[in-house]
Amino acid sequence: MVLVAFSYVVAVVASYTVLDLVGRISTSKGVSRWSWLLFGAIAMGLGVWSMHFVGMLAFSLNISVAYNLVNVILSVVVVIAASFLALYVVGRSQLSWRLLLTGGLLLATGISAMHYIGMAAMEINISYKPVYFALSILIALVASIAALWLAFYFRKGTEPSRMWKKLGSGLIMGAAVVGMHYTGMYAAQFEMLDTIDQTGMFLDQKLLAYTIAGGTLFTLGLSLFGIYISNRLSRKDNEIQEHEKWYKSLFENNQDGIISINMDYRIIGFNSAVTELTGLTGDWFRNQTIDNILPFIVPEDQERTREMFTKSRDGEMQTYQTAIMHEHGHRVELSVINAPVILDGQVVGSYIIAKDITEEKQSKEKIQHLAFHDELTGMPNRRMFNEVLAQMIDSDAKQFAVMVMDLDRFKLINDSLGHTYGDQFLQEMCERIRRCMEGMKVTLARMGGDEFTLLCDSSYDTNQVANFAEQIIKAIGVPYRLKENDFYVTASIGIAVYPNDGADAVQLLKNADTAMYEVKKNGKNGYQFYTGELNAQLQEKIELEVDLRQAISRNQLFLNYQPQIRAGDSQMIGVEALVRWNHPTKGTISPGVFIPIAEETGIIYEMGTWVLREACRQMKEWHRGGGPLIPVSVNLSSQQFHQTNLAMYIKEILAETELEPQYLELEITESMMMDASVSRSILNELTESGIRISLDDFGTGYSSLSYLKLLPIHKLKIDRSFIRDITENNNDKAIVATIISMAQHLNMDVIAEGIETKEQLDILMDNDCKKIQGYYYSRPLPARDVEEAFFAPMRVSRT
Repeated sequence: MVLVAFSYVVAVVASYTVLDLVGRISTSKGVSRWSWLLFGAIAMGLGVWSMHFVGMLAFSLNISVAYNLVNVILSVVVVIAASFLALYVVGRSQLSWRLLLTGGLLLATGISAMHYIGMAAMEINISYKPVYFALSILIALVASIAALWLAFYFRKGTEPSRMWKKLGSGLIMGAAVVGMHYTGMYAAQFEMLDTIDQTGMFLDQKLLAYTIAGGTLFTLGLSLFGIYISNRLSRKDNEIQEHEKWYKSLFENNQDGIISINMDYRIIGFNSAVTELTGLTGDWFRNQTIDNILPFIVPEDQERTREMFTKSRDGEMQTYQTAIMHEHGHRVELSVINAPVILDGQVVGSYIIAKDITEEKQSKEKIQHLAFHDELTGMPNRRMFNEVLAQMIDSDAKQFAVMVMDLDRFKLINDSLGHTYGDQFLQEMCERIRRCMEGMKVTLARMGGDEFTLLCDSSYDTNQVANFAEQIIKAIGVPYRLKENDFYVTASIGIAVYPNDGADAVQLLKNADTAMYEVKKNGKNGYQFYTGELNAQLQEKIELEVDLRQAISRNQLFLNYQPQIRAGDSQMIGVEALVRWNHPTKGTISPGVFIPIAEETGIIYEMGTWVLREACRQMKEWHRGGGPLIPVSVNLSSQQFHQTNLAMYIKEILAETELEPQYLELEITESMMMDASVSRSILNELTESGIRISLDDFGTGYSSLSYLKLLPIHKLKIDRSFIRDITENNNDKAIVATIISMAQHLNMDVIAEGIETKEQLDILMDNDCKKIQGYYYSRPLPARDVEEAFFAPMRVSRT
């Protein structure tokens, strides 16, 4: 039993050895492969033969048995040869079923041949039971196929798991090989020969069995140890190869271009990304030196790039940005790393790693541009202007000018036509200013909305600055064609000169702004240099704004009413409500002073609502008191006219004051009519409610005739500018006569304002204009004075 168990151990060790060898053979090439094939075949053959011989010696006969040496040696040779062929067939990276069956058949043939040749070496007659004989060969075939398949299957995997799987497979395969042997032995029937051939060997069975088994185990042990050492070395090689593959994959598949340079400046490696970055072919890079790449770098960076590369050769990593010209002609921005390659403390070369940052740099430049430029016009914005102004101050310039410009009437265009057309208008205005700046050292910036600033270089004196301002005003004043109409704006420019008008940016801009508002106050469309007196005026304006915000709540506003008279019989036909401000310390302030402030600050909404409500309330009170049933005229500001739900807002006031709509007349100006489609819808809604519309200051605006044709207007009001010189200026007389005639032909009422003399009245009467408003009949009066001067006489005449 000891020898039987020992034979199984030998079979297991031999099987494990073969399982380990198949993986080695499948991964080896060249001479190494043939060496492992031979080594594996010998280990396999000796292991199986040793197990067979030990098993035979474990078989006890009553007599000593001699062995034929030739047959013994032949059995070893056969099994080694069969093992060699079987391992050659299956020792591949891929194993098909055809190869597996072929290898298994060869190995089974060798094992079976070895067994039965070894049996034949015994100097004794042997016959075999056919069934068990066939079964032994079948076991050998199945065991061989299973062993080779397991060997191929377990050749990969982690070392601990693979070892245990191979050990388990070795136990199974060893059992199969032992099972084949003892099945064959069981099939054998022995008959003693009459004579014994003395040429055979007589062996001490037990001693020889242990000697053969021990030698075989020692040999197989050495084999396993050799395989273990080889595997360790192989794993190191595999790790090196795997790391090399990883590095190569990283090198080849890297999106950044990589070039390897040796100490002789020669290119020894590059990846495909380099060819994409440069547009050059791979053949161009082979055997080139780094100097051949320098001409592709933009000229301004070539010397710096050379310096960076030289520093990397001294062992310093360098990071920088540069640009190259692509083979197709476009510029490619690069972020470059020069990384030295250091082996054993010595620099042996370097890597040049280049990343395409063209899009990234363009995005940064775009963000930088947007941070310092106006998106709509492309001009510098407030931030950039402040930086340029600060630099100008820090440069110790002796003198320079800051101009603040605002487009007059632009808000009307923007409100009436919408922001899309307003943006187009602004872009055109900017282009006009640019054309005025050609050849000049001037910085133009858009500060927001329709406000611009200009910084004139110190090379210009005040006369040149003034001439430049006049050019801009003239260019801005040219009409702009939009939506089949001509639109006009003007420019108001304030100028402050450094250092007289301010030593810092804040003061300069503040004073230029003050000068600009002075231009607006004096009729707009001009320029003004800052003076000390303007600061006092600005301070007064600021104080007035503060007081104006409280005027309504403190009941400081009041209305005067200027009668409108029918010249033929001097009857009152209406009144115009005019707002006044009774300031607690400054007395009565003219509307020409506080109305512009109200419009600029937005107070005009609240003020306009108060005026409209108070005028309607007063007129209704007069009607109830027996006064004449005449309308009251109220001026609408542009902001009021373009507010949402204007008609609903006015209807609510009429309902609140209980004044009938036909007794309210709204006066609008031509500047509100720039977008006829918008204006028409608003006016139609008002007139449908019974409210009358009067066009104030007629003849001073633009495109008046088209407005008259398109819009529901009931009355034209001839502006006082035509009346002032009507007695002396024939042109004014002709214009007034034309307006009156046109209004009559259009079935409109016409009224003239600003009548102060009998001569003016006579001319109007001669042209059939009988409705008059002006100082000739009455100045604007408080409500009580209107009652006393006009209503009381009317009541007396009735009685």
